[in-house]
Amino acid sequence: MRPTRDEAWALLCRYTETEALRRHALQVEAAMRHFATLFAEDPEAWGLVGLCHDLDYERFPEQHCVMTKRILTEEGWDDADIRAIMAHGWGMVTDVEPQTNREKVLYTVDELTGIINASCLLRPSRSVHDLTLKSLRKKFKDARFAAGCNREVIIRGAQMLGMELDTVMAETIAGLQARAAICGLQGNL
Repeated sequence: MRPTRDEAWALLCRYTETEALRRHALQVEAAMRHFATLFAEDPEAWGLVGLCHDLDYERFPEQHCVMTKRILTEEGWDDADIRAIMAHGWGMVTDVEPQTNREKVLYTVDELTGIINASCLLRPSRSVHDLTLKSLRKKFKDARFAAGCNREVIIRGAQMLGMELDTVMAETIAGLQARAAICGLQGNL
């Protein structure tokens, strides 16, 4: 079964109270929806896994992804959707290697959206709308900036996708720009 977007949001909110984690989920959803269109796939299906990828993180950080699998299985989610979410933790908390484009994109943009969010918060506009690729590249190269975001995962993910890192960055920015008001990156523009 694949839930509706409203059902997935309600489920996320049941397990995630922190506004920052909800905003992160919305940002990953936005990026996933954008990449789905690039790969001629279903934006709803891709968006749902982006929205719920960190479902268990706030309540069960030591069991990240494990509890999400349990929760989503109990909720009757499709195995492919659950596997996509499990794959975003590959090499960190799971041994589920990303195989499909959807899994590879989620693996990559989860970390990348964190760097983009931090970059936007430092801009005078606090917006993704005036964030440039050049500016993001500069922040990406500074390992102290958004230090919790694993750049090796982003690089490895871009390689798995067969895409240049700059392309992945530019497309992720575009996805967040398209849904900036929804995902908290509209800023004051």
